[in-house]
Amino acid sequence: MGDRWHVEVDRSVCIGSAQCLHHAPDDFRLDPARQSHPVAPDTDAAEQILEAAESCPVEAIVITLLGSGEAVFPPEE
Repeated sequence: MGDRWHVEVDRSVCIGSAQCLHHAPDDFRLDPARQSHPVAPDTDAAEQILEAAESCPVEAIVITLLGSGEAVFPPEE
């Protein structure tokens, strides 16, 4: 993909379903409260991270282009 992304998890929305870990186990972790967080918030764009965001049942994962802040997921409408 070539881009660099900033990945955030809105912990006020995260329900701890762990779908992100299923799709990107090297990129997300659950803390003791079962809240997800990215292992590396600033990272190279990767299909598995996008799949993790798309699979989140509450869209708690937000991905933006590093530098510009342009939305990658969820897409702006």
